[in-house]
Amino acid sequence: MIDTAILLAAGEGSRLRSAAPFKPLCTVGGRSLVDHAITGLAQAGMARVVVVLGYGAEQIEASLGGRSWPLAVETVRVEDYRQPNGVSVLAAERHVAGAPALLAMCDHLVDPALYRRMAEAGEAVTGARLGIDRRLDSDWIDLDDVTRVQTADGRIVAIGKGLHPYDCFDTGVFAVGPALFASLRALAAPSLTEGMRALARDGDAWVTDCSDLDWIDVDDQWALDKAEAWLGTITVG
Repeated sequence: MIDTAILLAAGEGSRLRSAAPFKPLCTVGGRSLVDHAITGLAQAGMARVVVVLGYGAEQIEASLGGRSWPLAVETVRVEDYRQPNGVSVLAAERHVAGAPALLAMCDHLVDPALYRRMAEAGEAVTGARLGIDRRLDSDWIDLDDVTRVQTADGRIVAIGKGLHPYDCFDTGVFAVGPALFASLRALAAPSLTEGMRALARDGDAWVTDCSDLDWIDVDDQWALDKAEAWLGTITVG
């Protein structure tokens, strides 16, 4: 099973600025998003997490360093947090040294069982394996913001926001291997979606169904309100 995670937490999070100056420190259910993510990864069996920081890096590092964690926590910074999120993924590459890693988003509240499922499913991954959700009528999905996915025979056919047709959603949890990093390095503006499209063309972008497990992307006040209400009905982190 994969035991190292990469946690992306570099973005500016401007749509949540009214709730917190730095998105990873935005609280949901009395705990910060980064706390939920790191604790959930530990519960899923991760031994180590590399947190990629950008906007507010000093303040978030101080928060992380101010407490003990149930797994090893390392941080790395991107030079420019305004660049596409693939730059954040590449910033963590040397920390995983070619081994498969779990890749997660700091602003997603995720059932630890989803992290674990992806860590188990992606143990031998070379490109990428994405956790997907086929609940197309979910009331916690923002259709204008979620990344949509079209699949066939266990592989990704197409991926992107506003995609039509589509048969599932991107949960923001991946198992990733060396080929994803290589595909990102080949891009002038490396976004994770474009990297996944390149892998899909090569037949090395796989999916694992996680439709029975809960997650929510906390991107704006609407989602934060949903998450606050929803958190009381599930066990996350």
